[in-house]
Amino acid sequence: MGHQLLGQALGGKTFKMKFGHHGGNHPVRNIRNSRVEISAQNHNYAVDPESLPEGVEVTHVNLNDGSCAGLAFPQQKLMSLQYHPEASPGPHDSDLVFGEFIQLMKQEKQRT
Repeated sequence: MGHQLLGQALGGKTFKMKFGHHGGNHPVRNIRNSRVEISAQNHNYAVDPESLPEGVEVTHVNLNDGSCAGLAFPQQKLMSLQYHPEASPGPHDSDLVFGEFIQLMKQEKQRT
């Protein structure tokens, strides 16, 4: 739900999916590095990528239906995923996402 709330807070819209995503083994493509990650998901709504404002980028796409599975707003140091990266269907597929988050925290700590 955080992903959907962030999408809306940034000015985007959400919609009810015809078929929700539930359970493990949903393939998601990380657009930044073209890797396919296997994810666990549990949601019935998705962020409409066409409604996101300039500067917000779609970072992950669900390969089953093309829905937005991740977004980032680098200007505000925001990122979100539409799946459970702490789950382990991969089991290490989401390690890069956690690494990116840790890097953002380190950079911000150095700024202060």
